[in-house]
Amino acid sequence: MAVAPHSLAAQSAQAILRDGGNAIEAMIAAAATIAVVYPHMNSIGGDGFWLVAPPGGTPIGIEACGAAAAAASIEAYRARGLQSIPFRGPLAANTVAGTISGWDLAYRVSREQHGGRLPLARLLEDAIAYANTGIPVTRSQSQCIAAKRDELLSVAGFAETFLPGEAHAVPACGDRFVQPRLAATLGHLVRAGLDDFYRGDLARGIAADLDALGSPVSLADLEGHRARLREPLALAHSLGTVYNMPPPTQGLVSLLIVGVLDRVLKAGMDPLGPEYVHACVEATKLAFALRDRHITDPDYMDVDPRALLEPASLDALAARVSMSAAAPWGNGLGPADTVWMGVIDGDGLAVSFIQSIYHEFGSGIVLPQTGINWQNRGCSFSLDPKARNPLTPGRRPFHTLNPALARFADGRTMVYGNMGGDGQPQSQSAVFSRVAQFGWNPQAAIDAPRWLLGRTWGQTNETLKLEARFPDATFEALRALGHDVERMQPYDEAMGHAGAIVRYPNGCFEGGSDPRSDGAAIGW
Repeated sequence: MAVAPHSLAAQSAQAILRDGGNAIEAMIAAAATIAVVYPHMNSIGGDGFWLVAPPGGTPIGIEACGAAAAAASIEAYRARGLQSIPFRGPLAANTVAGTISGWDLAYRVSREQHGGRLPLARLLEDAIAYANTGIPVTRSQSQCIAAKRDELLSVAGFAETFLPGEAHAVPACGDRFVQPRLAATLGHLVRAGLDDFYRGDLARGIAADLDALGSPVSLADLEGHRARLREPLALAHSLGTVYNMPPPTQGLVSLLIVGVLDRVLKAGMDPLGPEYVHACVEATKLAFALRDRHITDPDYMDVDPRALLEPASLDALAARVSMSAAAPWGNGLGPADTVWMGVIDGDGLAVSFIQSIYHEFGSGIVLPQTGINWQNRGCSFSLDPKARNPLTPGRRPFHTLNPALARFADGRTMVYGNMGGDGQPQSQSAVFSRVAQFGWNPQAAIDAPRWLLGRTWGQTNETLKLEARFPDATFEALRALGHDVERMQPYDEAMGHAGAIVRYPNGCFEGGSDPRSDGAAIGW
């Protein structure tokens, strides 16, 4: 089974599985396709993270995030009169794009450890075809372009790519969207190998374009980049073991919330009721406080994240949750655009994967030779040298990205995740708890109304946002507890695009795809 927030990506993964490919090969195909068909949410000019769990084996993580350029320093930005890193434009494109390095390392792991045999040309075949011949613009893409048109119109390469035509009109839902330069780039990677993105002709073209546009990322930065194998964080849960990626991701946050809820949620709670939502929100506040205090590039961490997942630490954290009043809430980090996808193959090899360019359309710049939209992940750095994540050459930025995976004591395996910055760990807690602790199937857990504490797209308020499908009594009770509650649309895209797959010990599957997205869960 495969699940993705765009149906064409899920179909690409399923086609690879039907051709005899494994879950890693299927995910590479899905990752390539979704970079083409959902361009407002991700790009090959972004970063990615993988969790791979072989049946009965130890899960591994792949960290494919790029570091800050050697020329990207606080002093260099201050010299330009800047007080903060811009969100858009070439100075926002200050980190290496790691996504392709993750595909490359995953491809090697597939062939060396899991019998992968399909050629790269087959894995990227759908993506190249969709980039060449075009795909229908989704409602999500059209609305996102409309919302960001004025902000991004003047950014180099954006209008040419996403607003074609002299009038730079926003493409309507159903319009054909073609990307011939990106198709040529993907075709070149098939012929030259994925490493060419960093140490080949493609790397030299990318570096030349970045330099001409004014980005600090150089050829030397590209050549120095490598994806890394990482040991995932593991949470001992009463129902099994839950895994996520270590820093610089906020995987720790997602595990902290799940760990606290394991101690706070009660069997009789209503998963649409105020007591349940309140417990999840209060656990989120505690986890976010630890995130903002500690999480950064692991080379600069001042605590071992595994220590925060020890039972005694979680017991103490859970004891701070008051079920009678909302704790004070400062602020979060805001939204981000991302895709999460999951695949589990017939042998039980499971992959949880996330790929992102940070904000919608990343930095906004599109490289003229290659058609690559470059990320703005580095705008999360601070120009304050005393901050938790100061801009430092070679430093990895903090990532909201975090793919999740659970192995239950009853033999089930679940991959699950969500896009959306601060919303990622919150929606993960909703999906996980509704499936694991309340027995809902994945589709019901994902479809049910969700909440978001903090900012979302185009807003600066830090309210607790609830979809309108929650009962009125839930809104009223949460306000009585002290929450500043805001009513959202019944199915609001601000809640992100969630997905999940559960594989049972007998080899059967359940899956769920988010109706807030354009995706699908497809089994075979």
